[in-house]
Amino acid sequence: MENQEIAWLLNEKYQGAKTADYEADCARLAAGEPLGYLIGHVPFLGCTIHLDSTPLIPRVETEFWVEKAIATITSSLQTKCDNLELNDTTLDCFVVLPRKDDGGDTGLKILDLCAGSGAIGVAVAKAIPDAHVTFAEIDHSHLPTIEKNLTENLPAQPFNRTKGWTVLQSDLFENVSGQFDIILTNPPYIDAQAHTVDANVAAHEPHLALFGGTAGMEIITRIITEAPHHLTPIGQLWIEHEPAQVEAIAALAHNHGFSCVTHPDQYDTPRFSVLTMAQL
Repeated sequence: MENQEIAWLLNEKYQGAKTADYEADCARLAAGEPLGYLIGHVPFLGCTIHLDSTPLIPRVETEFWVEKAIATITSSLQTKCDNLELNDTTLDCFVVLPRKDDGGDTGLKILDLCAGSGAIGVAVAKAIPDAHVTFAEIDHSHLPTIEKNLTENLPAQPFNRTKGWTVLQSDLFENVSGQFDIILTNPPYIDAQAHTVDANVAAHEPHLALFGGTAGMEIITRIITEAPHHLTPIGQLWIEHEPAQVEAIAALAHNHGFSCVTHPDQYDTPRFSVLTMAQL
C-alpha cells in the first residue's frame, strides 16, 4: 500500500480525520481493494465519476485518448481542418455535417459503447454540450450510476431543450437504434488465459468489463463487424485495445470497410485505434 494512496483516502473521504472507519478502510486498501471503490469516485477529464455499482474503474490511459477524441470532435465542429498532433503522429480532422435532431437542436450523435460508469460519455457530454450522447451498457446495475454521473457533472438542461443523453441496457448494439457520428468504446479486451491482469484487479473489478474471450478479441470483433450499421457514412469508431491486437484490428477494419490508424497512449504503448468509414 503506497503512502500516496493512504493520503488520498484520508483527505478525499475523511477530510483528514483518522476515524475508526478510516482505519478499517486502510485495512481494506492493504488487502488489495481498489482505492477508487473505497473513496467512491475518481476524477476523469474534469468530471467526478462515481463508482456506486462498482463498474470498471476508469484508467488514465482511457482518459488520454478520450481527451484526444474530444479535441478532434471540437476541431471538426469549429470546421478547422488542421491536424492535431499526437505523440509524433496525427489524427486527421473530419467534417461532421450538422443536422436537426428530433428536439430541433443541431448536434452530434455520439455513442458510448460498453459504457460502465459512463466516464467516457459524461466527459464528452460535458465538453460538447450540443451533442446527444447515448450510453449502452450490458450490466443493468450500472445504469443508475451512469445517470448519477450525468446529473452531477452536467448542468441542468434549459427548460426548452430535451435531455442531451439516453441510457440503455444493451448487449453491444442489441437495443441501440439509429446511426451515430462517433462511437467511443473501451470494451472488454483482455485475454483471461494470458494471466496479465493484476490479482487485485481480477479479485475486485468486474470480469464482464475486463475479459474479452479468446485472445481478448471476441467483443472487439463483434463491435467492428456491427459498427458499420450504426455509423453515418463518414462516422468514426474509437476503440481501446491491447498492443498485441493491433494487427487483428487492422485486418477486421479493412474487411468491414474502414480505414484504421492506431495511436499510442501517454506511455508510448499502442493503445487505441480510430476506424473511419470509407467515403461514399
